[in-house]
Amino acid sequence: MSSPRPALTLSRALSYAALVGVGASMLLPLAFMIATSLKDTQEVYDNSGGLFRAFLPQKLLWGNYAHVADVVPYWRFYANSVFVAALVTTGQVATCAMAAYAFARLQFPGRDFLFFGYLATMMIPGAVTMVPNFILLAALPDWLAKIAPSIPWAAYWTIGDTIPVGRLVGLDSYFALIGPSLFSAYGTFMLRQFFITLPRELEEAAELDGCGLWRIFRHVTLPLSLPALATLGIFTFLGAWGSFMWPLVVTNKEFMRTLPVGLQAFQGQNATNWPLLMAASVLMLLPSVAIFLFGQRFIVSGLQVGAVKG
Repeated sequence: MSSPRPALTLSRALSYAALVGVGASMLLPLAFMIATSLKDTQEVYDNSGGLFRAFLPQKLLWGNYAHVADVVPYWRFYANSVFVAALVTTGQVATCAMAAYAFARLQFPGRDFLFFGYLATMMIPGAVTMVPNFILLAALPDWLAKIAPSIPWAAYWTIGDTIPVGRLVGLDSYFALIGPSLFSAYGTFMLRQFFITLPRELEEAAELDGCGLWRIFRHVTLPLSLPALATLGIFTFLGAWGSFMWPLVVTNKEFMRTLPVGLQAFQGQNATNWPLLMAASVLMLLPSVAIFLFGQRFIVSGLQVGAVKG
């Protein structure tokens, strides 16, 4: 049995070294964040013990994770983020799947023109549409009040007497946090390209069995598209979970903030409580990691399906 060629072994070693370097560059900031979350405030600014001492905490203060709720209503921010990200993910996957199936399978006048126009919206930066969306949402309660004046659209609602839930529509509402993100040109494009690869014979067989369009979509197309749907769902959840600018713009009340906006409360005008900020950031990271670990097999399956012809 011949030994491997030195050039091949050296090439593989260099590849591994490069991968280790890239992995370390991503893991070191995470490790530093976890280490800082277990320190006290004085230790964060004490660099007298050298790099190793500055990185590792002298004493593990696990209580920092319990104290994050003492500074801000952290668990309210957490609940807001979970609620908003879950509804945005569910709604966007649903709307994108239906729109993509229409563009991929239905025949109607102007379909291709409408699809390319829909794709053209991807070329518009989000910062350009942010101001018009903000103006529309700010004016929406007044418009609805003219149609249905008996409903207090601009009032702040509560569940019972203790749990505020914001307005029905407009600024400081879950509608503002969720509604504009329920549709995605990219998600529609991705699912359309996936639906096109599905064999039409399966849909034709279901049609011969008496299935209508909706039943074909629900019982044939969607089960075959689980990898693509899961991939879109993961990307959508991660984007909604980490969204900062839009929730910052449309929320004024503290109880309507999501986690990325709420973390600002740990940064004061003259000082920042770094241990608690890092502890809150670590807790914020957990759902993203869990979602990715749960759905990575669907991402791999989606890539494998897309790579196979025939």
